[in-house]
Amino acid sequence: MTELASATIRRHGSGGSSARSLLFTVLGEFVLPTGGQAWTSALIELLGRLGVAEKASRQALMRAAANGWLAAVRVGRRTRWQLTPAAERLLVDGTERIFSFSAIADGWDGRWTLLLARVPETDRAGRHLLRSRLAWSGFGNCAPGLWLSPRTDRAAEAQWVLAEAGVTDAQLFLAEYHGAGSLIGLVRQSWDLVGLDRHYREFIAGFDEFDPADDDPLVRTTELVHAWRRFPFIDPGLPALVLPPDWPGPAAAEVFRRRHADWSARAVRAWAELDG
Repeated sequence: MTELASATIRRHGSGGSSARSLLFTVLGEFVLPTGGQAWTSALIELLGRLGVAEKASRQALMRAAANGWLAAVRVGRRTRWQLTPAAERLLVDGTERIFSFSAIADGWDGRWTLLLARVPETDRAGRHLLRSRLAWSGFGNCAPGLWLSPRTDRAAEAQWVLAEAGVTDAQLFLAEYHGAGSLIGLVRQSWDLVGLDRHYREFIAGFDEFDPADDDPLVRTTELVHAWRRFPFIDPGLPALVLPPDWPGPAAAEVFRRRHADWSARAVRAWAELDG
């Protein structure tokens, strides 16, 4: 793995503390598909290789347990962590979203999910929660109180966000564009395509090349998935007709698929040895 890849991981870990977010990447990539259990020692060892201090790793495990994602099972003097049903559902859904994401809307039917949500100026916490959650769900803010997504399957997710933010003054529509303005201009107004373009190019630069001297399959596979997992949540998957011709998203998706195919089998075998 290159230094640029490691820097990308540190800068763009998908939310929360580095230890917690890396832990969930490890749980989804290695623990979920191998029976849903792992020794404390194996998790701490792998997180340590990724630069997480042992204290921070233990804190991340305890917080995951306190939040209902992990259950501790005592085996003699050792602790084996079991994914809870809620964690399994979360990780299965997240894995499907991560690995099916292609960074472009194939077969788009021309419809948009349109959300009109009004939050009082005095409710700053609600406004912030609504904005951050909708953005994380791939909605673009095209005008005050007006949110847009090219995904027609995001209506349920939008309703969940509204409920979480306590917003009751809202309307949700499925809509089609019929002209009277620039659709490309509206898209560029709604999403930071310049910033997203930069993140994709950083990902490509960090993972397209492989240094054989850096040959820890567990580390490089975890870093790869950890860096990629944020894109399905910050990129709405726009149709090609509103994207620049040199849009790097599909190239980044190809790098992810190729590198994961190259590295994952060895990584799973290495995990089995570490957790044995």
